[in-house]
Amino acid sequence: MTIHSFLKLTYLATYEQYSDLRLEIEAGESKHWQTKGEENLLAILKRRWWKYMILGIIDIEANYLVVKAYQYTTLTSVQLLDCFVIPVVILLSWFFLLVRYKAVHFIGIVVCILGMGCMAGADVLVGRQQGAGENKLIGDLLVLGGATLYGISNVCEEYIVRNLSRVEFLGMIGLFGSFFSGIQLAIMEHKELLKVPWDWQIGLLYVGFSACMFGLYSFMPVVIKKTSATAVNLSLLTADLYSLFCGLFLFHYKFSGLYLLSFFTILVGLVLYSSTSTYVAQDPRVYKQFRNPSGPVVDLPATSQLEPSVTYTSLGQETEEEPHVRVA
Repeated sequence: MTIHSFLKLTYLATYEQYSDLRLEIEAGESKHWQTKGEENLLAILKRRWWKYMILGIIDIEANYLVVKAYQYTTLTSVQLLDCFVIPVVILLSWFFLLVRYKAVHFIGIVVCILGMGCMAGADVLVGRQQGAGENKLIGDLLVLGGATLYGISNVCEEYIVRNLSRVEFLGMIGLFGSFFSGIQLAIMEHKELLKVPWDWQIGLLYVGFSACMFGLYSFMPVVIKKTSATAVNLSLLTADLYSLFCGLFLFHYKFSGLYLLSFFTILVGLVLYSSTSTYVAQDPRVYKQFRNPSGPVVDLPATSQLEPSVTYTSLGQETEEEPHVRVA
């Protein structure tokens, strides 16, 4: 074989390999863009519209029930009963998201709730705008119902932002939430809306409130994805304290040292909760092996290590894609 023939054969073989590789790349890109194209607005509505419709209604009614409760019960009752969202989130996360907690997590949760109770006691001592309390039973039931719906909404949100898309969640909740809240406003609150003495100051307050809610709903999915729905709700216990600190300057609220005690108690509870990571038991056998390291050894491929699929929800580094362990 001459050198010319050898070079010609080498060129032909290289060209054939290049052609096959190019066809594979083009096929992969076509499949990639086809997959991306399936996730457009119409495709999402076609496949999951009824789920997002239900979730939007749940989120609307959660806000509505809690705000409505202020007309019937006291501020202290709302603050205390609103903590019911925490056990709701824990139970739903345990059964539906398969989140497993450790003893330190429950200790941190109890400490946070104790801090919230301390703040409610401070409100009673200083007499800070306890409210009319005309029908406390109805108001308390409204708070419990709103807290339950909040828990359902937050757990669904955690599932969506972890498994689907944060943009998809915000888009669908905004779409269905705006639609159904507008209908509910027109049916149930149109008379109260007409009674509002509109001026630029009230309009500015509405704009400020809308901006705050926009920021809350925009950043909450980010925080939930990095931590968890439980951690977010524990952190939100400090919201009443921030409103109190603002009220000290704007409305001249009376101050009590118990407020600072409650604030630092909640912070201690948050630190305890975030000091260790929760984990997700995606396979019951992996979960059992994780809880009993001294148990029987399971044969796995040589390249694998026996580790459960863990979703970190503490202040540590976030892992985007966790390995899934397959037990033979």
